[in-house]
Order: sequence, then C-alpha cells, then structure tokens
Amino acid sequence: MEALQPLKQLIHFASFTSLRFRPSPSFFIVRCCSSSSTVELTGRAGGGGGNNRNRRSSSGNSTSTSDKEAIRAIRIKKVEELRSNGLEPYAYKWDRTHTASQLQEIYKNLGNGEESNSENDYVSISGRIVARRAFGKLAFLTLRDDSGMIQLYCEKERLVGDQFEQLKTLVDIGDILGANGSIKRTEKGELSVCVKSFSILTKSLLPLPDKYHGLTDIDKRYRQRYVDMIANPEVADTFRKRAKIISEIRQSVESFGFVEVETPVLQGAAGGAEARPFITFHNSLGRDLYLRIATELHLKRMLVGGFEKVYEIGRIFRNEGISTRHNPEFTTIEIYEAYSDYESMMNMAEEIVTRCALAVNGKLKIDYQGVEICLERPWRRETMHNLVREATGIDFKNFGDDLKAAKEHTLKAIDILGDDLDRNSIEACSSVGHLLNEVFETVVEPKLLQPTFVLDYPIEISPLAKPHRRHSGLTERFELFICGREMANAFSELTDPLDQRRRLEEQVRQHNEKKAASDLNKVAGAKEQENKDDDDSYEVTLDEDFLTALEYGMPPASGMGLGIDRLVMLLTNSASIRDVIAFPVLKIQQ
Repeated sequence: MEALQPLKQLIHFASFTSLRFRPSPSFFIVRCCSSSSTVELTGRAGGGGGNNRNRRSSSGNSTSTSDKEAIRAIRIKKVEELRSNGLEPYAYKWDRTHTASQLQEIYKNLGNGEESNSENDYVSISGRIVARRAFGKLAFLTLRDDSGMIQLYCEKERLVGDQFEQLKTLVDIGDILGANGSIKRTEKGELSVCVKSFSILTKSLLPLPDKYHGLTDIDKRYRQRYVDMIANPEVADTFRKRAKIISEIRQSVESFGFVEVETPVLQGAAGGAEARPFITFHNSLGRDLYLRIATELHLKRMLVGGFEKVYEIGRIFRNEGISTRHNPEFTTIEIYEAYSDYESMMNMAEEIVTRCALAVNGKLKIDYQGVEICLERPWRRETMHNLVREATGIDFKNFGDDLKAAKEHTLKAIDILGDDLDRNSIEACSSVGHLLNEVFETVVEPKLLQPTFVLDYPIEISPLAKPHRRHSGLTERFELFICGREMANAFSELTDPLDQRRRLEEQVRQHNEKKAASDLNKVAGAKEQENKDDDDSYEVTLDEDFLTALEYGMPPASGMGLGIDRLVMLLTNSASIRDVIAFPVLKIQQ
C-alpha cells in the first residue's frame, strides 16, 4: 500500500486538474500504471457549466510547475504502458492521404447525416488533438494539422480490437495522432472522419494551455512560441503571411531583373550604418569579427565587380535597444541598381509594398491598430525641410551653417511645441543638419501615418549618399514612413571615392569624440548611463577594402534598404515587432 501512495496522490491531483485541460463538456480518464497495479479514474467534466468555471484554478493562464510535473509523470506512465503493449508512441512516419482542408473542400457538398461509402473515400489523416468529448461508446476528437481542423468520429463498434479503450485511457489532448477511416457528415453538419483505426504518432508529456484562457502571458508567448502557435492558431497565420510577403518581395525584384546574392555575415569592419555591432573573436585567424550591421558595402562591391542589379534578403544584427519596433536581430532587403537614382527606388518601394499588400490582404486599404492606411499609388513626396517648417514654423534653410542661431530658434519653439523636444538633445546637436533631423524625428515623424517619402536629408547624417545636384548641404536620400515608422531608406549612391573617404573619416572622428567623452565620464566616476543605448564606448573603423573597391570605379547607382519585419507588422496588423519574429531576443528568465 505504501508503494501505491504516490500514485494515489497523482490520481487525486488529476481528478481536479484534468478539468482544466479538456473542453467542456468532456469525458475524462486518467490512467496511471505501475508494475504492480493499474488504477483508473473516470468521470465527467464540464457538465455543470458555471460550476466547472469555479473549479478551474484561479491562475487560469498557466499551469504551475508542480502541476505540470505531476501531469508529466502520469503521461510518462502512459508511454511505458504503450510500449509494454508493443506500441511505439513516437512513430517514424505516417502515410497521409489528405489534409484537413483538402477533406473539407472535397466533401463540402456531403449532406448532413450522409456517409461516403466509396472505396476511394477511405482516408488517412494526421495532426494534433486539440479537443475531445466522449459519451459512453462514442468519442469525438478535434484534429488540427497545418491546414485546418477536422473532427474524428470514434465509435467503439467501428474501431479495431481494443482501440476504443486505448483512446479513452491513453490518448490526451496535445497528442499527435494518425487515423484511418471513411468520411461522414454528422446530423449537426460536422464533417468527420469515421475512424476505423488510429495510431499515437507522438505522445505529448506536457499539457496545453487551458481552453478558456489560452496562452495570454505575453512573455511566455514569446519565450515558448511553439506553445503560442498551438494555443493561438492565428499566430501561426502571421508567420505564414510573413513567408508569403518575403516570397512576394523576391518575385517582385526578380521580375525587374535583379539577382539575389549572398554577402558575409561575419565582417572585418562594421559598416553601412551607424550602429553598435556585436563582436566575436575568430580563434584560428586571431582577430575580431563583427556581425554585420548592414549588407550595403558588400553589395556595392558587387556593382564594382560588374553586376548591375543585385539584392539580398538577410539578417542584420545591431547591439542596441529592444522595443516594439526594434529587435537586435532583424531582416531587411537591400537593393542596388546601376545607372539609376533615388527616384527609381521610390518607384521600387511603392511596387514592392503594394504587391505584398495585395498578396496577403487582397486590397490596398488596410487597418493598422485602428487607423485606416491607404496604400494606393502615388504616395506623398515631400522634403524634410518643408515638413519641419509646416510643423514648427522654423525654416532651417535660413540658418545656413549658423548652429547657434538654429538652436536659439528651436529652443524658443519648445514653448509652442510642448515637451516633445528635449533641451539636452537640442544642445547636443553638432550641426544644423543634425538639429534639423532631431526636430524632424521628434515632431514630424510620429505624425506621418499615410505613406510618405521624406526627401533630401542633410549631408551630415548621410555619409553614403550622393550630394544633391541642386541643393547644397543636402543629399539625394529619402526615407519612407508609414504609421509613423521608418520603412525604407534609400539614396543616389555616393561613387566618388575621395569624397566617400572624407565623409567616413569625419564620421569616425565624431564617434571618437563621443567615445572619449564617455571614457572620461567613466574615469571621473560619473553615474552610469541609465540608457545603455547611448554608450559610445565601442570602436568604429574604416572599411578600407570598400574604399579601395570604389577607387576601381562604381557606376552611378541607387540603393535601398527596406525593413521586412516592419512591413510584416503593417500588413498583419501586429503591434510589436516581436509578434512577427518567431523567436525574438528576450531577457534571461529569472
């Protein structure tokens, strides 16, 4: 009797917790097996409606660790029993004839109460059990596969051997089953597979989230995305749409003659953007390497080598902050075309986004977080100077290089514009161009809800862009904004190797000044920065090989980088970038 005590405790636990993992109403059986005895508990769950809700754990959202371990122990016993009966609970394969959606389509005209008796209608299907009900000699299981759901109609007289008993005692919600049988539609109109035989293909050991609350803990959803997709099927739909968007992007650019190339992820110098890189060390070479912060400089090398239209879809890594729109690892497409300018890339951006919208939504007017976005072409095109003047009344063209006057006017405008502008950020700006961009990002950018190309950025913040052919101090650069977020960044590319060297050297000089100030603060024992993203202690070096490549001659060209994650957010109505990245970077779980 003492040997059975732990088993009895499990059974006592199961009589309460099993209610939380089976849809109501349901027949439930928990069977625990040991070498010396078998104890079976049977009963009904959920028949009382509201009373069943009161019996569920108040946590609702998840199962405690101790609960999970107890359920896991019960299910491991079931694995042992299956094997003792000569049944392998982790199959090698299953020959499936149809998916759930295929059956729903093929038999959509089958009438209520009708059963198909043709030999050709004997089907084999497989998937995960996500719900079950049982009444005496009849059980209904809901099977879900990658395409959808279908009901398994399990009648004791139809099942071979003792399979109905196995179904009652050894099959749990979460198990992956394969089933063979014929097709019928129940009197209530539910298309079903009338099961003749089944096999447990994978025995699950941990319980799924309960039916009523699902998996709602946001951190757990991101941390255990596999459970999130089981509990919330619409999450998997987002990633299917993501795949379709990426496929549509490829088809679009290749239809214009672009060639997909691959460039290094590990690079000797982190270039193509201003961002803190991830650094690693190559033991055999005895040198530091950087995870790329952009694909730009190597794609331009391809243009030097003779390619005229190239693109790359790939992962980018930046050792910076995490937010609803930033993840340290993200996906972009960068596109480069010889003998074109930034006007060409505006047309390309419109083409890509509208094609993707039609591919996944079938329309160009979409809802994003309660705001209707119209993607119909052409999109608005306006200069940064004009947008800032409209929003603030300040015309930065009047200041020339007079940074002091520009700061004075901007500080006066704070009283009118409110607290959006930060005095310290204004004072920290090192040029009129930097100040213009600071005002734009703070005041204008959040209000650009409809698709807008913002044109002609200051040269100080655009080290890789060609000088504007008509306006001194500006560059032929645009950024695309939708819903107040940057979606794409593009230039007429700088091809003058001497000018490029001067600009990159100036960028390095400015960074080193900030780094030196940061180092002095640390030596002086200054309070550690609250925002680690403002830490400039990392090294920035010139990519000398890129500058060498330019000296061999790069043709006139335009290039664009487009954020795929943000595009997926827009087209799937997802509020956070972590909703469209299957396994986002998270803090270490305490």
